[in-house]
Amino acid sequence: MTTIGEVAARYARVAVRNIGTEFPHATQQVVRWPGAASRPRELHPAFHGAYDWHSCVHMHWLAVRLLSDQPGEVNPEQIRGTLDCTLTARTIEAEAAHLRSFPAFERPYGWAWAVALAAACERCPDPAARPWAAALRPLTDTIEELALGWLDRAVAPVRHGVHTNTAFALALLHENGTALGRDRLVATIGKRAADWYGDDRDYPASWEPSGQDFLSPALCEADLMRRVLPAEQFPGWLTGFLPGLDDGRPQALFTPAQVNDANDGHQAHLYGLNLSRAWQFRLLAAALPATDPRVGPLRESATRHLDASLPHVTGKGFVSDHWLATFAFLALTA
Repeated sequence: MTTIGEVAARYARVAVRNIGTEFPHATQQVVRWPGAASRPRELHPAFHGAYDWHSCVHMHWLAVRLLSDQPGEVNPEQIRGTLDCTLTARTIEAEAAHLRSFPAFERPYGWAWAVALAAACERCPDPAARPWAAALRPLTDTIEELALGWLDRAVAPVRHGVHTNTAFALALLHENGTALGRDRLVATIGKRAADWYGDDRDYPASWEPSGQDFLSPALCEADLMRRVLPAEQFPGWLTGFLPGLDDGRPQALFTPAQVNDANDGHQAHLYGLNLSRAWQFRLLAAALPATDPRVGPLRESATRHLDASLPHVTGKGFVSDHWLATFAFLALTA
């Protein structure tokens, strides 16, 4: 089975290259007046690469994690040199100001990855990460404030399998908010998760996937509840939510998605679906007692999903290269 050490150097090169690739770029920008800034580098002095803001953020996260976890397999100087230019007090304050001016921008997916990046920099043992971590704290402050307001006003979660999936973002925000000591944010996420998902039963996972999913709504919800429920309560909740896991049901959830046209950026999302499923299958298996009959099927399915998409993480063109390595890292290190 492939290990992260075997692909670390390649993934690090991809991350650095993506961070520096300004075009093509999907700005997702609301233009409010004639002559407003429109070039990615002007709008986002830190996160203008990798096709879109959120992908650039999580490519930074990937670079930091590889520097932390695989320093002997990557080129540390290349990563340091790249991030020293993007993660500065000036550039990050500009990103925070942008979020304050456009409070729905990158909500919630990009927000979650930005907090994950901040946590990764705080934990990184490399001395170069200290100024990166300091620079990112005001951005985390901004996102925490925006997220608390959003969670207070939101009427229902978004349950589909792309960027605005609520459970995926809340899981990352909960994990990394915990690491950063953002107790109010963590507590609010726990309450909203219980309100929105606590009574869910018999989830229709046989309807998955949609044709452009890169997330499994079922597994995102299960992974969030794994994080917020007491450990002794989670196995019973999972039984009610996804009955049949011990028998590999529903089959659609346990079957890797196929991609017929890798040049179609939306269909290529399915490569990522296999990787995010593999990551979450492994996390769910680890959260259950070792004797639980669901552990084996979950782990076996994780392997099948990894095998289906790992060969396609790089080399399929920018439409895939700009983001897939992040999800491969998650799956390989779960």
